[in-house]
Amino acid sequence: MAIATIAIHGGAGAIARASMDADKELLYRQALLQIVASGQALLAAGGSALDVVTEAVRQLEECPLFNAGIGSVFTHDGTHELDACVMDGRTREAGAVAGLSRVRNPVLAARAVLENSPHVLFIGSGAESFAAENGLEMVENSFFSTPERRAQLEHAISTQQMLLDHDGTSPGEPLDPNRKFGTVGAVALDMAGHLAAATSTGGMTNKQVGRVGDSPIPGAGCYASNSVAVSCTGTGEVFMRTLAAYDVAAMMDYSGLTLQQASDKVIHENIPALGGSGGLIAVDAAGNVVLPFNSEGMYRGYGAAGELPVVAIYREEH
Repeated sequence: MAIATIAIHGGAGAIARASMDADKELLYRQALLQIVASGQALLAAGGSALDVVTEAVRQLEECPLFNAGIGSVFTHDGTHELDACVMDGRTREAGAVAGLSRVRNPVLAARAVLENSPHVLFIGSGAESFAAENGLEMVENSFFSTPERRAQLEHAISTQQMLLDHDGTSPGEPLDPNRKFGTVGAVALDMAGHLAAATSTGGMTNKQVGRVGDSPIPGAGCYASNSVAVSCTGTGEVFMRTLAAYDVAAMMDYSGLTLQQASDKVIHENIPALGGSGGLIAVDAAGNVVLPFNSEGMYRGYGAAGELPVVAIYREEH
């Protein structure tokens, strides 16, 4: 029987120790702990990897601390465009959505595509119509707005920047908001030995309307096979150009690299070679977990069913 395991991430970036607020850091750690523990409980009860990653990412979307769902960043036009992908390693079926503006939980829309459509990726109004037809909750675009994200947009526009997540207008963040990638994700191995991955994002502050990154692209920001499940966070364009998530699986399958070796090569060699930054989480069929990143920190957590969950933010933490 496989060692049922879950890992999650909530974005990667640079550490802002000088202005760190201990209370804010605690909020991040508590959120990560709660979501990992919830996933562990689902796995221990016999839940499928696909159900576990979907629910973990849904919970991350519901937490305004992270750039996905509620609390998503703003586009240049002051709107929200959300992306997500879910992939089942058992069948290598995938479902993805991009450019959503009214679906409360993009990861549920991606799951609906996987289960109820012969297609893989829906965008914009077509994706929203599909989500509505499948009974998903629809909201006004303003539902995703928070005062902190609005302030970040205003600052980004005033300084003519497109930011990877926040811009420093919310002091005390454990990771420097000016140099942080805002994506969430989950990977899991269930007791039946099946793997799955899910990734979701609100994109980049002040991004051009219509821009899509790696998160909803199977093989780029999200991938699962019967060997490994991967979810990425980082410089989206570079992760797309390198097919980062699939590259981990390919090196394991074709070159015989271990999960650790393949993940390290992607994050510490291939991504930086093209000027990219970020990290990934992955779990293999044996239950091994890796969480490499080439930035100074990454919101992350993991745990096998029945064990104590582990969460971390900074590089020196395990």
